[in-house]
Amino acid sequence: MSFLIDSSIMFTSQVLFFGFGWLFFMRKLFKDYEVRQYVVQVIFSVTFAFSCTMFELIIFEILGVLNSSSRYFHWKLNLCVILLILVFMVPFYIGYFVVSNIRLLHRQKLLFACVVWLTFMYFFWKLGDPFPILSPKHGILSIEQLISRVGVIGVTLMALLSGFGAVNCPYTYMSYFLRNVTDADILALERRLLQTMDMIVSKKKRIAVAHRTMFQRGEVHNKPTGFWGMIKSVTTSVPGSENLSLIQQEVDALEELSRQLFLETADLHATKERIEYSKTFQGKYFNFLGYFFSIYCVWKIFMATINIVFDRVGKTDPVTRGIEITVNYLGIQFDVKFWSQHISFILVGIIIVTSIRGLLITLTKFFYAISSSKSSNVIVLLLAQIMGMYFVSSVLLIRMSMPLEYRTIITEVLGELQFNFYHRWFDVIFLVSALSSILFLYLAHKQAPEKHMAL
Repeated sequence: MSFLIDSSIMFTSQVLFFGFGWLFFMRKLFKDYEVRQYVVQVIFSVTFAFSCTMFELIIFEILGVLNSSSRYFHWKLNLCVILLILVFMVPFYIGYFVVSNIRLLHRQKLLFACVVWLTFMYFFWKLGDPFPILSPKHGILSIEQLISRVGVIGVTLMALLSGFGAVNCPYTYMSYFLRNVTDADILALERRLLQTMDMIVSKKKRIAVAHRTMFQRGEVHNKPTGFWGMIKSVTTSVPGSENLSLIQQEVDALEELSRQLFLETADLHATKERIEYSKTFQGKYFNFLGYFFSIYCVWKIFMATINIVFDRVGKTDPVTRGIEITVNYLGIQFDVKFWSQHISFILVGIIIVTSIRGLLITLTKFFYAISSSKSSNVIVLLLAQIMGMYFVSSVLLIRMSMPLEYRTIITEVLGELQFNFYHRWFDVIFLVSALSSILFLYLAHKQAPEKHMAL
């Protein structure tokens, strides 16, 4: 009876997650597009639902909700479904919709979709060869074989996003990185933009007047034809008339300059608004967060470097370790096990919420940037693939943030994976991503004033 109650709780939560994924699909991703393929919407919503269910099971594990055997059953069921979607269903439908957009392959789209899926499976399987992610005793059809490869892709994606986010967040929020923009700077640039537009209008008027004069003289009808005639018309001009080719080149150069001035003006207005916002209470709060994340970024880069150099992976979760160090330093009586459980629950909850929210925001921006009416279904399926792999990999890494007694069932469900490898791999990719982001933002920040002075 308890198993039926536990299953009904899990089923109800999955229905709620599915509904949220459905609403997100309709209200955010496809609000400007006509939904033609409901299978895409169903796949995205199901992937979101089962991805969130994994996080729900982690929280249930810490809180002790549901029976232990029920949690184990739903862990297995959830992993089997999510792997079936990520490895078999989504790649096949991506190939199917890609082939459907190619007219030459439209008649045999099912056959070519199978070819695309088999190609994906080949490279997906070969992905595991260079990485020490499995024990030799795992069978070819075991869950470990699939989840280990999904984990490599997902952890790489997580590390890239985390490295860029750890650097971009303080750069975005801190007022220290804002340029000193005044109203005089904006006004001067707007005057230059207006002068440039006036010059463009003036020169285009000259071209129009010259064309009308040539038409009245009958020169338009007697224009030389052929290649040499074109060369002659460009290199020579009629006495008393305008050199149209030279004026047109000046117009093109001025239009390019006007575009740059317009973008720079918009950037100065945005910077001025950020300066005004930084003076408000909320702006000061985010500025403080920027300093906090700067310290966190430096600490994370330092720890990632230490872990890589000394080939080190933590055996104790950060919360328990931090409490133990504090208690030993202060020499006080404290129930480490009791409080580490509650603080770990809060920490894991924060990680889960921020991971889901951050990924959905990123996916929405990415979709708006590259989607079109023809490619939208394929892109949504790619986002579902990325989302599923991201969340599966999050489970692999969150495991280390949990106390030892709560890692047991996750270790049993995921199998004998090389968990230490994934943490080392995350540190390597995070370090590369963070250092690359620092270099990129430094160059962008350095070139901005130079570009402003040049304009």
